[in-house]
Amino acid sequence: MCSHYESVKSRERYQQHFGAQPPADLGKLDVWPMYAATFIRRPREADAGDEAVPEREALPGQFGLIPHWATDAAIGKRTYNARSETAATKPSFRDAWRQGQRCIIPVEAFYEPDWRSGKAVATRIARADGKPTGIAGLWSRWKSAKGEVLHSYAMLTINADAHLLMKQFHKPADEKRMVAILADGAYHDWLNASVEQAMSFMHPFPADQLLATTAATGKASNGLFDGQD
Repeated sequence: MCSHYESVKSRERYQQHFGAQPPADLGKLDVWPMYAATFIRRPREADAGDEAVPEREALPGQFGLIPHWATDAAIGKRTYNARSETAATKPSFRDAWRQGQRCIIPVEAFYEPDWRSGKAVATRIARADGKPTGIAGLWSRWKSAKGEVLHSYAMLTINADAHLLMKQFHKPADEKRMVAILADGAYHDWLNASVEQAMSFMHPFPADQLLATTAATGKASNGLFDGQD
């Protein structure tokens, strides 16, 4: 489960890597559930045949998906991660999944707790090559009782019990999970795939292509921690 990440704040870096013009407000640097940040989706006008419509568009939104039936935005405190295995059936996510409302969440790094010492040690995880990370997600459009429209999104997660890096995080008795990181070349296909094809993108990002840094000490490890089994 990922509840904290760093957003991409450089507009040039954002556009160059993700191929989308960032919105005027990029939101917070450190993002937690219900914070404002951005997500990237396929434009709703993409099938209109208008060459002026970009391949991807970036929008501001809340981290924590708000389904259309929610009574208020506070549900986002619990809906920032969506299990890919059950997204098609869980009430909070099924409409977004079945309607193909997929997105890319631009991230510099995300944080997970390392419990091997018996206490939660915040650990920063980023790509080893220094590039931004595109996390697969779902988005939604919600209208409040006052008529205000708010976009929101959630990160998709997969099982990480066998992942050489991500199996080190979370409490020992908990199932190990990780966010679904997209390969750079998969951005177009992820946003344009059919609903039936979506699960084919839910596979682990290689451990040796991730860099984990313990927040307290700044000590980094490329893919594996020292002393890992």
